[in-house]
Amino acid sequence: MATDPHYRLLTAEEFLRIDFGPDMKAELDNGVIQMMAGGTRSHARVQGNLFVALGNALRGSGCRPYGSDMAVRTHDRSVRYPDLTIDRGAPGDRPDDLTLSDPRVVIEILSPSTRRSDMSVKKDEYRAIGSVDTIAFIDPEAETLSVHQRIENGWTETLFSDSLDLALPSLGLNIPRGEIFADD
Repeated sequence: MATDPHYRLLTAEEFLRIDFGPDMKAELDNGVIQMMAGGTRSHARVQGNLFVALGNALRGSGCRPYGSDMAVRTHDRSVRYPDLTIDRGAPGDRPDDLTLSDPRVVIEILSPSTRRSDMSVKKDEYRAIGSVDTIAFIDPEAETLSVHQRIENGWTETLFSDSLDLALPSLGLNIPRGEIFADD
């Protein structure tokens, strides 16, 4: 479809005006709409655990955690819906109120179908956003995580580990691994 010379690539603005309805979810990937599937029980468990832990820890800080209903515009032709984003922007900062204005931390919970794209294309797009200082990839099946943090001259990457906590030094937070993968 995207290789068809008659197919016009969409802009982020055009994509954000499309109403997919309550049962469908999509991202814009370099001008091409990509439909998204639902997650697994372990994916939902990890996402819920993180949302609760971060919501409580961030209260009063001026930052808020958002789930995958809020978009991050990564460039003019891509709109992503990370599993969890910590944003410092205030509601109404963006005229469309559909995208986050000041994302600081982006977390993707991996699945076999999204792992390659999350850890290559999306990682590069998130790194290009000046306000993002931490990107975390979490594998809910292996119960491991990888954390990428902006440093003065680039990025540092911690490879997948089963003993790593989620450290967010710019926010003064550390989310213990046990809270991320808790079963109760």
